[in-house]
Amino acid sequence: MRYPLTLAACLAACVALPTHAANARDAHGTWLSADQGAIVEFKECADAAGVLCGQIVWDKDAGTAADACGVRIARLKRWDGEAWREGWVHDPRSKKNYKGVLRAQGDKLSLRAFVGVEVLGETEEMTRAAAPAQPCPQR
Repeated sequence: MRYPLTLAACLAACVALPTHAANARDAHGTWLSADQGAIVEFKECADAAGVLCGQIVWDKDAGTAADACGVRIARLKRWDGEAWREGWVHDPRSKKNYKGVLRAQGDKLSLRAFVGVEVLGETEEMTRAAAPAQPCPQR
């Protein structure tokens, strides 16, 4: 019977593939929102060591009533080896705060906002981006 041998070979190959262990600093940097309307910079909060903050550093609506430049959209207090947790994320469109979890791996970042339990939330997928050529004006 060849099937079990083929299955075993596939499983062995999958285990042998190199993986990238998540790191707390993977989230640091600038990220383009899924709708490509904003760039968010994630870095250590200036007012709290070891806490991750996210702030909009470029907004396609800059200078309009919908301008979200400079808005802090995340403050997450704890890295658990897999994700940033224990804090909040802010939706600048609805102006509401939610519980949040942030995971980054390579050039992908997932920011999950939820009420109650994580499984009932929504996820914003972002991609790593260069710093904006024309960042938000200082307020």
